Amino acid sequence: MKVLAMVLAGGQGSRLNPLTAHRSKPAVPFGSRYRIADFVLSNMMNSEIRGIYMMVQYKSQSLIEHVNKAWAQGSACPGQFVTVVPPQMSEGQKWFQGTSDAVFQNINLIKRHAPDMVAVFGADHIYRMDVRQMVDFHRQNSAHVSVAAIPVPLKEASAFGIIDAEADGRIKGFLEKPKNPPPMPSDPSRAYGSMGNYLFDTDVLLAALHEAKERGEHDFGGNILPRLIHSHRVFAYNFADNRIPGIAPYEEQPYWRDVGTIDAFFAAHHDALGDQPRFDLFNPQWFINSSNYQGPAPRFVSCELENSAIGAGSKVKGARIRNSILRREVIVEEDVEIEDCVIMDYTIIRRGSRLKRVIVDRYNDIAANSRIGFDAVDDRARYTVSEGGVVVVPKGLDVPDVTRYQV
Repeated sequence: MKVLAMVLAGGQGSRLNPLTAHRSKPAVPFGSRYRIADFVLSNMMNSEIRGIYMMVQYKSQSLIEHVNKAWAQGSACPGQFVTVVPPQMSEGQKWFQGTSDAVFQNINLIKRHAPDMVAVFGADHIYRMDVRQMVDFHRQNSAHVSVAAIPVPLKEASAFGIIDAEADGRIKGFLEKPKNPPPMPSDPSRAYGSMGNYLFDTDVLLAALHEAKERGEHDFGGNILPRLIHSHRVFAYNFADNRIPGIAPYEEQPYWRDVGTIDAFFAAHHDALGDQPRFDLFNPQWFINSSNYQGPAPRFVSCELENSAIGAGSKVKGARIRNSILRREVIVEEDVEIEDCVIMDYTIIRRGSRLKRVIVDRYNDIAANSRIGFDAVDDRARYTVSEGGVVVVPKGLDVPDVTRYQV
């Protein structure tokens, strides 16, 4: 069974601004060493889906460079590749107009590989998934299209695109953020939320893309899928049935997060911390790949650390860090206190500073004795503050690497 992956990574991610001011949403750093896009790519590779096209659009340079460094594949294994595909302008001078249009503009790639199925997945969620199990479900139900669905509490379902399905999983309707969402047939306390991940029989996908083009439609969730449920076998695949090897008993099963807002992004980082995290990033049986950074181990000089993750190449001296994640090559000077923070790469936190519930984007130099996260009025005057009160310090100016340790 040959499966080709078409990964949609063109998201603008406006609700994550200012983290997306200079990069697309899938390129936003996550945890102490990853990018958001690494999760879907790792899921594909672990699921033995080796042919992957990643379609990019908005502010894509950062993501292109990351994929080239982290996911470049040699020619030793025929058919194994991760290739970034910008808009080809094959239908005129237009960018991708929507999710289905992005695939349509690259329909020649699908025809070239002639797969049995095409996996159309998004690149902006944090999760682990064995796509092979979804393929098995698809075949067992003689489905033409399968849609990955996550059970969500009924009281929260109005925030999702909801799937209305029969008891056997066959989809009978799609509802966008309904006030009265239909419950799952097997659990009246939950509803099926669409994850934006689809599996198509290739011939069905190609025909649907051509029809959408003729009708002037551009979107899978809004156009193609609602129409296909009336003419084809379209099924909801219950993500809660997906089993990943190496998942610990204390982890949330299944874990999936749309980190599309600052507060959701911030909360997902804390889900990866603790002795028994909801989402344990260490799983040798389902490895999450990222850039092969060759920096040294982090250094700690007379400091206090509690429930934190520190990236390679960082140096912490005489500081107190609690419930926080620091990425690579972060320098923290004496008498600094950092609590409930995410500090991104190549940042310097000068002596005497205090940070609480702050996300600091890359290449920042936080002045000595700074106070961020303590005065809401002052923080809003200088930075972006989320609805949940998380302060975001935007990306600083890139500096040459040779200047990093001259502090």
